Amino acid sequence: MRRALAGIALAVTSMVALSFLIPLALLVREQVRDRATTAAEQRASALSPVLALTTRRADVQQAVAELGSSDQLVVRLPDGGFVGTSHAPRDALERAVRGRETLAVDTKGGWVYLQPVVLQGDRVAVVEAFVPSADLTRGVAASWGVMSLLALGLVGGSVLVADRLGARVVRSSRSLKRASLALGSGDLDVRVEPDGPPELKEAGAAFNTMADRVLGLLAVERELVADLSHRLRTPLTALYLEADRMGSTPSARRVAEAAGQLESELDSIIAAARTPLASARSARAATGAAKACDVAEVVAMRLDFWSVLAAKQGRPYERSLTPRLVPVAFPEDDLAAVVDALIGNVFRHTPEGTAFAVRVERADRHVFLTVDDAGPGVADPDAALTRGVSVGGSTGLGLDIVARASRAADGELTITRAPLGGARVRVSFVLADAGGAGGGVR
Repeated sequence: MRRALAGIALAVTSMVALSFLIPLALLVREQVRDRATTAAEQRASALSPVLALTTRRADVQQAVAELGSSDQLVVRLPDGGFVGTSHAPRDALERAVRGRETLAVDTKGGWVYLQPVVLQGDRVAVVEAFVPSADLTRGVAASWGVMSLLALGLVGGSVLVADRLGARVVRSSRSLKRASLALGSGDLDVRVEPDGPPELKEAGAAFNTMADRVLGLLAVERELVADLSHRLRTPLTALYLEADRMGSTPSARRVAEAAGQLESELDSIIAAARTPLASARSARAATGAAKACDVAEVVAMRLDFWSVLAAKQGRPYERSLTPRLVPVAFPEDDLAAVVDALIGNVFRHTPEGTAFAVRVERADRHVFLTVDDAGPGVADPDAALTRGVSVGGSTGLGLDIVARASRAADGELTITRAPLGGARVRVSFVLADAGGAGGGVR
């Protein structure tokens, strides 16, 4: 922008300067020429009364010497003789004598003015005033030089002013851009100092207002999450009591174990919600960078959990886990949440007795987690990946959690038709030993 503004100023001022400079230069040249020719005409007219009184060579020479140089003022006497050196063409002189008309002729050496003087006896003398070419343009070059310097100064000054104004605009724009990128990357404390033209000042003030509003909305959202999570403790307590009444049966132990895991998750959610935003971001980044887990191991653990419910509902399932290590730079809890979301969708959106399959495969740089089912499938995969949009009576958040987790681990999520006839959901993660960068579910 700064260069563009300077270029525009250069172009505009150059055109304006040329539009004035060219006519003014021509006018100066014409003025100098008119001044020189007018002086020559006046000298010629001053000599005419002398010729009316006398045509004696000595008297005419004295009059010429008093009026000017003999090289610039010449008299052709009635007898054909000359006082001074003539510069006029012969045909022009003959025309002035015979036609008795005043002539102005441009010659190779300058400008010639011929003024005939009719004497007694029908005799004709001609006064010739000569102006050399140097006198016709005397001072023109210096005037043009001064005007050119003034024009250059005008153009240079306008470009400098435009550059300074452009620098101010660019500086304000870059500051607003940096702040926007920082806010987009999660730095909610960034603000700008409104500067520059009024429009950019208003934009900077609007950005600060927006950032404050975003920070306030996030704080309200986090408080709401903490409150909602805390309200879940009441039914959780009821689960504990129900498990106690069931005694020490396997079902009671499973209920107690599930309730304990749920309580741990609720504690984590409440702690994260109560933590200041900046500290939460730092802690999450540090956790995501420091911890890694094996995908096959986590999948096997969660399959053991879901196998009890699968057996109860009569769901046959197949597991195929690679025996090789498949580490990813991803927190174990977050990966477990991804697996639970995928398998939980099968249980929620397919009838009891529907078969499903879970596979973990390793490639050169990625590990693939695939969950197939024999249910009705997903009619609109794009809608299923939209946060908050339900395609089967759910909240619409499960697949969104999986999608964000895959993006955080530099992977992707795809939904296609499975060989079993239902939906195939495949998630890819970059292997930790392949230089992939991961993070937690946000």
